[in-house]
Amino acid sequence: MTMINAYDPATADALAAREQEMVERRRRLLGPAYRLFYADPVHVTRGEGVWLYDPEGRAYLDVYNNVASVGHCHPHVVAALADQARQLNTHTRYLHEAVLDYAERLLGYFPAELGHVMFTCTGSEANDLAFRVARAHTGGTGFIVTQFAYHGVTNAIAEMSPSLGAGMKLGQGVYRVPAPDAYRNPDQDVGSIFADHVREALATMRADGVKPAALLVDTIFSSDGVFADPPGFLREAVEAVREAGGLFIADEVQPGFGRTGHGMWGFQRHGLVPDMVTLGKPMGNGHPMAGMVARPEVLARFGERLRYFNTFGGNPVSAAVGMAVLDVIEREKLIENAAAVGAHLRDGIQALAQRHPIIGDIRSAGLFVGTELVRDRATREPATEETASIVNGLRARRVLISAAGPAANVLKIRPPLVFSKENADLFLATLDEVVTEVANGTAA
Repeated sequence: MTMINAYDPATADALAAREQEMVERRRRLLGPAYRLFYADPVHVTRGEGVWLYDPEGRAYLDVYNNVASVGHCHPHVVAALADQARQLNTHTRYLHEAVLDYAERLLGYFPAELGHVMFTCTGSEANDLAFRVARAHTGGTGFIVTQFAYHGVTNAIAEMSPSLGAGMKLGQGVYRVPAPDAYRNPDQDVGSIFADHVREALATMRADGVKPAALLVDTIFSSDGVFADPPGFLREAVEAVREAGGLFIADEVQPGFGRTGHGMWGFQRHGLVPDMVTLGKPMGNGHPMAGMVARPEVLARFGERLRYFNTFGGNPVSAAVGMAVLDVIEREKLIENAAAVGAHLRDGIQALAQRHPIIGDIRSAGLFVGTELVRDRATREPATEETASIVNGLRARRVLISAAGPAANVLKIRPPLVFSKENADLFLATLDEVVTEVANGTAA
């Protein structure tokens, strides 16, 4: 299985000379495992807000990056990073107030039951830590993930990330369940269907002699194709796992930090208090920081048996950056912006769907939108090739998104949280042009 929206190195001759040379240098220096986006890779040298710029100074509208969650190179975040870097940056085995101040503030956004936070550098590390804690607390080794999930790249977590491709085999004790797809289960209770699949996985575990450890899900199911509604559908599945002695780990690396427009975390839309929550990308607005938040009673056994140390997790610079990101989310009212602009964006895509039958379903929460493209609304056959043409057609007009889902037919729309209604209107107008060309067979 190839990566969704991946550049094909066999087409290098079509690139400009400078980019050909860079692609060849990447191959020579970085090896064969790395991938680039788009049929024509994007070469960027600068970012600001919702814009990326190429060497010629041409602007690209970024409708994809949740990493720069409060906007590329936000001046307040950059200043906090530079100021702390001028004073001190070291590991967490010395006393320093910055990590404590940040931990206290961050935990204030969580339910009171979640009282501890541990810091890492990446979401992969955060999920790996949650994996270890779940095993220590429950004594179990069985984990449930969704059919096309992505949770990270450590050995254990890559084996829980089937979206990495057929070459990445599931780990021992890892069980897959279908994502909660209301589009292909119309007029049914998607929460009950998902819970039934989880119960079936638990039954298979028991038959295999495997004790449950946890259900691990990205609370917006982004790699599976973005499944957000109805709010609350996760509750029954979580109850089933807990009844079986397992935990619920909410992966908030993609939906977290206000993106869904309903509080800070995706799990809040479901009225749940997870046992652990993992955080990543948007936490540092591009600075590599992540974390795992847990109920104290869940973390207790792990802490008794093992010590934890991460050289860079929670360092003073990261703590300063994390504080600055929270400042921006609060001061610029970015959760409210995600709700308002997200609704405007969804309404605009729904209007396009009246004219373009290829748009089969629109699923969203705040500024996280999945738009499923189909060849026939009756059969719901995935429009995989057309989706690739649309993603690359947008890129040709300097608008950047990507795709998701097992059939790579879901437009994955996930801009920085500073995205405005004017930005959304530009995206919608460009999407309308490209979808029209693809439908007419006139796309380049």
